[in-house]
Amino acid sequence: MLFAGALCAQPAYEVASIKPNTSGSASSSTHGNKGEIFMKNQTLRRLVERAYDVKPFQVSAPGWLESLRFDISAKYPDETKPDDRMLMMRKLLEDRFKLEAHRETKDLPGYALVVAKKGLKIKPVENTGGGPNTNGTGDRVRTLKVEMLSMAQLADQVSRSLGEMVIDQTGVTGVFSFELRWTNDDQNPTATDADGVPSLFSALQETLGLRLQAQKVPVEMIVVDRVERVPIEN
Repeated sequence: MLFAGALCAQPAYEVASIKPNTSGSASSSTHGNKGEIFMKNQTLRRLVERAYDVKPFQVSAPGWLESLRFDISAKYPDETKPDDRMLMMRKLLEDRFKLEAHRETKDLPGYALVVAKKGLKIKPVENTGGGPNTNGTGDRVRTLKVEMLSMAQLADQVSRSLGEMVIDQTGVTGVFSFELRWTNDDQNPTATDADGVPSLFSALQETLGLRLQAQKVPVEMIVVDRVERVPIEN
């Protein structure tokens, strides 16, 4: 089933401007104020990811979506919920780029997050509400500080770092606060960098008592059926 036009009362931006970015720069940014969002030098593929709230590996689309970049500024009501802002981006792409897409599930190589043989090394903390708090820093060496994160949410964080689907099969409930540090030089399970910082695979086991188990996992894909290269004018 195609998504375009599927939602009769789909939320929409109050006003939005789209301009091609031909700077040649590879850097991009997103920031906003209350009721406003500004996206600079975003690839069309990244905009699709935002519109469906999926990771890069979950989008099946023509390669040229990665080469077209745009600057977008948009306004929306102050009280708009995050999920509605995602739907607003989707409607913007449907209206301006004539985006049509559908979902399908594929079994792909990925990982299950499981408890290591020696057991979990962290203890749950009190859930005081308000949702998890995550703060990631670094490029070559990554540091992730989290508060009140569930195992399912940790699996999502690991999935984004690896660029592959990770599902939670720990069977562990509750939320956790911890700091995790690893090298991004490569994803070899036994690799360490020159400073002795472990790979993500090793850091999960050494710090948290968790292990990544390679296996086929179901991945929900967004398949782009149609999208225009040039958006309709503002």
